Amino acid sequence: MHKLAIFPAFFAAPAWAEAFDRPIPQAQSATAEFWYAVACLALVLSMVAVQRLVSRR
Repeated sequence: MHKLAIFPAFFAAPAWAEAFDRPIPQAQSATAEFWYAVACLALVLSMVAVQRLVSRR
């Protein structure tokens, strides 16, 4: 019976977690900045279009 109590410990050993390594932030590329600017402009233009569509004159 004593040997059966140790048996589940062998299955739990691979489940032990490693220490958390914090991710290192990377620099943003010029391409990413360009597409972010395009997305911001598209968002503003779509908000203006929606405002004009729902406004009551």
